Amino acid sequence: MPNLTPLRRPAPAPAPPTAGARRPAPVLSGAPRDYTYDGTFEGLLTVLFTIYEGKAAPNSIQPEATVQGGLFAPAAPIETSEALAARVWDGLLKTMDAEARTRLFHVFLSEQPDRELLIFRYVDLALRTPVDISTNYADASVRRVQHLAQQMFREKHRMEAFVRFEKTTDDLFHATIEPDFDVLPLIAAHFTKRYADQRWLIYDRRRHYGLYYDLTRTDVVQFEATQAPKSTQLSATVLDEREPLFKLLWQAYFDHVNIPERKNLKLHRRHMPLRYWKYLSEKQPREMRFEPIKNKRPPVDPNLRLE
Repeated sequence: MPNLTPLRRPAPAPAPPTAGARRPAPVLSGAPRDYTYDGTFEGLLTVLFTIYEGKAAPNSIQPEATVQGGLFAPAAPIETSEALAARVWDGLLKTMDAEARTRLFHVFLSEQPDRELLIFRYVDLALRTPVDISTNYADASVRRVQHLAQQMFREKHRMEAFVRFEKTTDDLFHATIEPDFDVLPLIAAHFTKRYADQRWLIYDRRRHYGLYYDLTRTDVVQFEATQAPKSTQLSATVLDEREPLFKLLWQAYFDHVNIPERKNLKLHRRHMPLRYWKYLSEKQPREMRFEPIKNKRPPVDPNLRLE
């Protein structure tokens, strides 16, 4: 039998890099640093660029307004650059899909104390993993990002469902809210589309800013401390004179469609948590019951009806 010598084929030439292919993430070999930024999402994206540009992992990333000094070295302030922020935001699509990228913005709006480091850990994992990490729930950072994104979605949905407007004397529809998370940026598109034919203002009392729609565009607005609404209720002097009647009619409608025999408070509070009731007209005490004006009812005699 002849000797069989293995055939040694030349190794295939490496494929040319494709357009848009991502480069490997740089090794963060520098000494870890503390970073501060202006508290905006664009500022945080600029910090992410600085981390990889300087190859120095973060000990902490803190907003300037709440910064706590380190034990040995002062924090490095990072000036926000919209150009760098846009570059990072676009570049994230090379490591994750658009839905996963959006979750990072939701995590930022959640206002969790460690949100900056959580976003960094998620991005760093995505940069160093050749496959999609969005469903890698074995990783604690991925699980936490997914959980916070779900919480934000629920809060957004509830605000869209439970916000109640009151009409003022200058034809402005006003609502004051106090959500657990900073959801105003997420509900702006919904209310702009749904109430495109009227001026409205939604004010977040906890975060001291609001959304104002003037029939052409929706803007973020802020008030002086003396002008900010103090509660969810407006003074009767600034309300449209018909507003109490609108509230009364809505309460009457709610009372009439309610079926007492099917009352299930446990289920009701699960779908409409107690902390949202202060926004709802139907949950306010009944100041008076609605009674139709009897002499305005249509006549019984068909010959007297206006048809």
